[in-house]
Amino acid sequence: MTAMFERELDILLEQDLMRTQVPIGSAQGPRVALNGREVILLCSNNYLGLAEHPALKEAARSALERFGAGSGASRLVSGNCILHEELERRIASFKGTDAAIVFNSGYAANTGVIPAVAREGDLVLSDRLNHGSIIDGCRLSRARTEVYRHRDMDHLESLLRSNTAAHRKLIVTDGVFSMDGDIAPLPDLVRLAERHDAILMVDDAHATGVLGNRGRGTAEHFGMEDRVHIQMGTLGKALGSFGAYVAGARDLVQYLLNTCRSYLFSTSLPPAVCAASIAALDVLEAEPWRREKLWDNRERLARGLASLGVNTAPSGTPIFPLLVGSSDRAVRASQKAFARGIFATAIRPPTVPDGSARLRATVMATHSEEEIKQAVAIFGQLNDEGYFSHGRPG
Repeated sequence: MTAMFERELDILLEQDLMRTQVPIGSAQGPRVALNGREVILLCSNNYLGLAEHPALKEAARSALERFGAGSGASRLVSGNCILHEELERRIASFKGTDAAIVFNSGYAANTGVIPAVAREGDLVLSDRLNHGSIIDGCRLSRARTEVYRHRDMDHLESLLRSNTAAHRKLIVTDGVFSMDGDIAPLPDLVRLAERHDAILMVDDAHATGVLGNRGRGTAEHFGMEDRVHIQMGTLGKALGSFGAYVAGARDLVQYLLNTCRSYLFSTSLPPAVCAASIAALDVLEAEPWRREKLWDNRERLARGLASLGVNTAPSGTPIFPLLVGSSDRAVRASQKAFARGIFATAIRPPTVPDGSARLRATVMATHSEEEIKQAVAIFGQLNDEGYFSHGRPG
């Protein structure tokens, strides 16, 4: 039996697709302790720097003392803490929706919500570059799934027109695409959903706390908060905590509470995590400078990379795809970056399409100007050594 896995591992090694985990010995700050060294962290989704914020740590400590470490059961058995319900009220208020429901992760949300909403006889339309959790949710749904070309609204509309017999139609898209950093064309998606009587679901994992005047996400960014039916987002990226949510109409939330398997059959989030998430929403509202600093840093890194001739299109967010091409060269580029003081992991298939392996660089609000200047200098060295392609991601 083990020989089978040894062969599979050998294949991964040969293709430079073997993954390893690197133990970080500090909080997710602008610099981290890694393998006994302090390096600039440029691959975290802790966009606002909240993961180490004192308010989140204090809220978690207080909840731990009052409620203990674990929640004990699923929400519908005995694991429904008052902090779960308070967090859901806060999320609904933050998103401007009737209600919200909390999940244990973004993966659990997508693999639970999509099958609950779309079933056999229904139609799901999914962007080609959607996150793997959306892809798996589509597979679990048993609905017919049509994949439209990335951000191609003409292709999407042709698929809607050719599948009129579907009982229910669900369009699902990332708000911000996590590997390229580009933003979904939400106004066009809303228009097509309304024209073809489809449900629209947006995964705001990388948009929550980042896009919109108040960090409410893609719908706020485009001024369409009341026209997206299902808004999913995470608490573990810009909000610095852990878990995920779906916000929308009260009937939708009640329906998911009763039918969503990843919600029904999972022990609920620890109370301390819920407390930290509530504190994160408070900080997001009380410290708007964090979003301003995030976007200042984003522009600073964008200008630096542009001055090197490195093409980071189509990104319009704090995510920068530094295209390398082959997996082996992406691994070497990551290793060289680390040796020079930057932690930026190599992203390889199947996370990205074949031939588009890359370093995925992300900035945080807590990076200093000097740290970004150092990063640009190191990326400049890699560029001079021929690691970065000047094309666009595939």
